[in-house]
Amino acid sequence: MQTYDALVVGGGPAGSACAGALTAAGLKTAVLDREAFPRVKLCAGWVTPDVLDALRFDVNAYPYRFNTFDHLVVHCKGMTVRVRTLQHSIRRYEFDHFLLENSQADSITHEVKKIEKKNGTYSIDDVWRSKYLIGAGGTRCPVYRTVFRGIAARSKELQIVAYEQEFPYAWRDARCHLWFFERGLPGYAWYVPKANGYLNCGVGAMAEKLKDRHEDIRLHWRYFVHTLQNRGLVNGFDFTPRGYSYYLCGKAATIQRDNAYLIGDAAGLATADLGEGIGPAVKSGQRAALAIANDTEYTLDGIETTSADRIVHAPLLRGLVKAAQAWRGRDAG
Repeated sequence: MQTYDALVVGGGPAGSACAGALTAAGLKTAVLDREAFPRVKLCAGWVTPDVLDALRFDVNAYPYRFNTFDHLVVHCKGMTVRVRTLQHSIRRYEFDHFLLENSQADSITHEVKKIEKKNGTYSIDDVWRSKYLIGAGGTRCPVYRTVFRGIAARSKELQIVAYEQEFPYAWRDARCHLWFFERGLPGYAWYVPKANGYLNCGVGAMAEKLKDRHEDIRLHWRYFVHTLQNRGLVNGFDFTPRGYSYYLCGKAATIQRDNAYLIGDAAGLATADLGEGIGPAVKSGQRAALAIANDTEYTLDGIETTSADRIVHAPLLRGLVKAAQAWRGRDAG
C-alpha cells in the first residue's frame, strides 16, 4: 500500500489549492480524481480578483484563455444596467489542469470506491493510505458520503440546479451578461464570453422552488435560449446543455471529523447570492492545508458567503442580493 501524508479526493480548484499548500508545507500529497485532466467541467468560469490574489496567480504566466471584464451587464425584470467592476473568466477545462499541475502533488486518475479508517490512518481502495484525508470531490464527493453524510446533512432549501453549456463560438458581444428572475426564474442566467472564441451560457435556480411550482430547469433554459436569440447574442447554434447541482452556503456545517476535512463544493460553500464557487473553494482548500500543516483548528471564518458587495458597490446589485435571499426564504439582513 502506497503511503502519503495527505490524500485529496478531487482535483478541482479546492483540491488543487489544498494540495499545493500541503506540498509547499512539506507534506507528501496525492490528488485522486476519477477523470484524467484536462477534463470538461461545467461551470460559468467566473473568477474574481480575490481568487487570483489567494492563488498568487500570475496572469502573464498563464498559457490559456483568460478574459477580463470592466463591467457587467445586469438585466432584471425589463431593466438593464451596466455595473462597473473588474472580473475575469476562464475555461475550467484549462484552469483546473493548470492548477493541478502547479500543485506539485502526485496526480492519480482513479474513481474512489472504498474509504476506511484503521488505527488513525485512512485507506482508499486498499491501495493508498494517509494520516489526513481531504474531500474536494464536489457535491457527490465520496469523502462526504463515507465520512460526513451522517453528521453533516445538507439542506434541500440550499440546493441549486443548473443547466448550461460551454462551446466554441465566434461571439460578437464581449460583455458578460447576467439575468435575474426572468420569467419567474428563482435564480439567474448568464452569458460569459471566454477569450479566443469560447462561450458559456447557463441558468441556475433553487431546486425546491422549482419543485414547488412543478417546473423544470429545462423550461427556463428554453426561455433563456429565446432571450439569447432575440438579443442576437447566440444565433444558429444547436444547444446540447447538461445539468448538475450544488449547494449554497448555509448554517455552519461539520467540515472536519478527526483528520478528515471537507472543502469547496463538497462542503457546500457557494455564495448565497450569486452562487460563486471558485473563490470559497480555493480559500477553504488553503485553510484546510494550513490547519493540517500547523495542527490548528480548521474554520471557514472570513470566507465570503456573498459576492455582490465584495465585487462591486452598487445599489442595484445589493438590491438583488436581498431579493435572492428573499426567494430563499431567509432573512435579508
